[in-house]
Amino acid sequence: MRLMLVAAVSAFVAIPALAQAQQGGPPPSSAPKPTKADVQKVVQIISSDKAKTQVYCDLDKLYDQMQTADQNNDSKTVEALGKQADAMTNKLGPEYAKMMDGLDQVDPNSSEGKELVSILSGLDKLCGK
Repeated sequence: MRLMLVAAVSAFVAIPALAQAQQGGPPPSSAPKPTKADVQKVVQIISSDKAKTQVYCDLDKLYDQMQTADQNNDSKTVEALGKQADAMTNKLGPEYAKMMDGLDQVDPNSSEGKELVSILSGLDKLCGK
């Protein structure tokens, strides 16, 4: 899984929450940075449930499509795919959503970031990557 893309998607998903906060709504939640144990738990939850594994694999394909749309400066497609990603993320459970929200606090080039990506890559292998 590409941590940079995940962070970008997480930031994209947070934009509506920021707009709501500017309009007087509640502030967006800031999830804590995930630990190695948090990521391992999420991998275990998803890999032990065939339905969640399929949703994860579908979400990974969706992230690839979002990356392509972003490279083509197609913001409408990125927005539409982002909404689909939100719905799919909810199907993966609150632990996954919390982990994803916290990943934007992790430097993907740090040893910590590389370790988390390595753990998450176990899920990618289930998707044939």
